[in-house]
Amino acid sequence: MGILFFFFLAENAIMAQFQTKPISAKDSLLKANIRKPIVRSAIIPGWGQITNKKAWKVPLVYGALGTSAYFFIRNVRQFKEARTAYTLAADGDTSNDNQIIQPYYSVKNQPERIRVFRNQVRQNVDYSVLFFILSWGLNVMDAAVDAHLKSFDVSDDLSLQIKAGYFPAAKTNGIGIVLNIK
Repeated sequence: MGILFFFFLAENAIMAQFQTKPISAKDSLLKANIRKPIVRSAIIPGWGQITNKKAWKVPLVYGALGTSAYFFIRNVRQFKEARTAYTLAADGDTSNDNQIIQPYYSVKNQPERIRVFRNQVRQNVDYSVLFFILSWGLNVMDAAVDAHLKSFDVSDDLSLQIKAGYFPAAKTNGIGIVLNIK
């Protein structure tokens, strides 16, 4: 829930920077059309992509989130197993060594190796949480970019030409690339 609140505050702060002039009815409608996919995507991943009519991206969003969630669950399970094995191996009581599961049983006499592995897996748990949050953030960012570019002109009236010209700042002649947008 804290992540959603963070995205909401960040989006409001970004939108507040662009409000330097009075907002017309058209600008207000455009702002509402841009804000809707952002908020929807922050609430439910993929909802912003569906709002932007880019439903083909939804499997990519859930693939990224699902993969990082899978690795989180797997790493948490490995961490718990390694923590238990380390506790049993380091207590000095050989009567409970039969409770240590494989692959830790083979190194039960070396609890330091189990501890190092446990710490590495703990770090992987942290990384998988970070990747999940980044995937969610990229989902929101993708919805925002698509919403902003929805009104972008890609008509055939765009042209790129190479023209000779004079550059007053440098006081030289030269060749430049001119993009005519009509």
